[in-house]
Amino acid sequence: MTLEECFAKNGLSEYLTDEKAEKLRVLSTLLLSYNEKVNLTSLKELPDVYAKHMADSAKLLPYLKNVKTLLDVGCGGGFPSLPAAILSQIEVTALDSTRKKLGFIEEARTTLDIKNIKTLCGRAEELCSGELRQSFDAVTARAVASLPVLCELCIPYVKTGGIFLAMKTDESELEGGEAAAKKLGAKLLQSVEYKLICGDGEADRCIMIFKKTKNTESIYPRRYSQIKTKPLQ
Repeated sequence: MTLEECFAKNGLSEYLTDEKAEKLRVLSTLLLSYNEKVNLTSLKELPDVYAKHMADSAKLLPYLKNVKTLLDVGCGGGFPSLPAAILSQIEVTALDSTRKKLGFIEEARTTLDIKNIKTLCGRAEELCSGELRQSFDAVTARAVASLPVLCELCIPYVKTGGIFLAMKTDESELEGGEAAAKKLGAKLLQSVEYKLICGDGEADRCIMIFKKTKNTESIYPRRYSQIKTKPLQ
């Protein structure tokens, strides 16, 4: 399955131009090459990367139409942050605590001349202060932690009126996430379940979107040990 076929099957063709498609292909090849020295993905074949990293990341785009700034918390090797930057004009910040993973994003940024992405190294709960706090139009996280934990790590970065988009496989954590979000000043806007079309079949996916309705209390986020052992509920 080519990149274009993958995007077509997943209803994402509108986001591709020839130039953007080529950048995503180069990014996919670069990822597999870099993965030989730094573990970024368990995927080994290009068609899998096209579907489970490129198309999966692009599924965020319909919900980012009015977004100018996006923070990707626990970005790992840069997904969804790298495809989001390539496929849009959004100013993307990729945050992770592992410098080696951010090294790949920085190499991809240079190789592909992606001007609208920057990296930030550190722990999300420790960096959420000063000018970063409540400063982003949108914050997202993909396969990082349970939804209540993600809410506390991410929602404090969202400006009032902005959105938090949690990328999950299903809605099983939604009830706990809603309760946590409420304490953090946000409410569920919508939850979208869909099938990601892959070369080897389909994969369940879900994007849960929370809207920030008021400022998050200054006591959040707590230390990670507290967040993990006593998640908001």
